[in-house]
Amino acid sequence: MSYPGDVKLRTLIVEDNGSYREIVRDTLKTVFPSMVIQEASEGQEALQKVEAFHPQLILMDIRLPDENGLHLTERIKASHPDTKVLIMTGFDSVEYREAAIRCGANGYIAKDFLNPGQLETLIKSLIE
Repeated sequence: MSYPGDVKLRTLIVEDNGSYREIVRDTLKTVFPSMVIQEASEGQEALQKVEAFHPQLILMDIRLPDENGLHLTERIKASHPDTKVLIMTGFDSVEYREAAIRCGANGYIAKDFLNPGQLETLIKSLIE
């Protein structure tokens, strides 16, 4: 599957764990072959890539070495409100879900339950 109209969806993965970032990237490329993907391992790098790459979709970890992913989401959404942000976390709780929504996230997914079908469905719901 690809982005509707076969547009190359620009996606930024913001995740400090290199192995997990690779899994997410490989999963996205399998499910959305035309997707253009860049990666960031920390908040400042993510902000620079948002300005240079202009991603349409960001997959954002909550815990980053130099920044809280929720606060980073809030900053990105303030200047790029049309960018879709999907929060990814290993800490699946009602409090995190509510905080993600308050910070402007468009979706939320628990890392432990990430699978290609679920990711495809969630991303399609955000971009269509």
